[in-house]
Amino acid sequence: MEILDDKCQTKPEISYPCKWGYKIIGRDKEALKVCISEIMGDKEHLVDPGNVSKTGKFHSYNTSCEVANEEERNQIFKAFGEHDAVKMVI
Repeated sequence: MEILDDKCQTKPEISYPCKWGYKIIGRDKEALKVCISEIMGDKEHLVDPGNVSKTGKFHSYNTSCEVANEEERNQIFKAFGEHDAVKMVI
């Protein structure tokens, strides 16, 4: 059995469709906004500014949308992770 964390030994059950959130972190806040717009396209979504690092080098945005299934949820996560403007997606 794969251990997912130190408290939970099983994969959580997610009922689809559901609203899912992503935290996008990068250096250029304008590029992050463009990234979110490109990846979400016409899909209805929300975007809220997140935190700025102490040094001001990194910015984050929180974005959420309804996903139909695990495949769509993972595709969006992968698209954010592969985008040049994104240093990390959570």
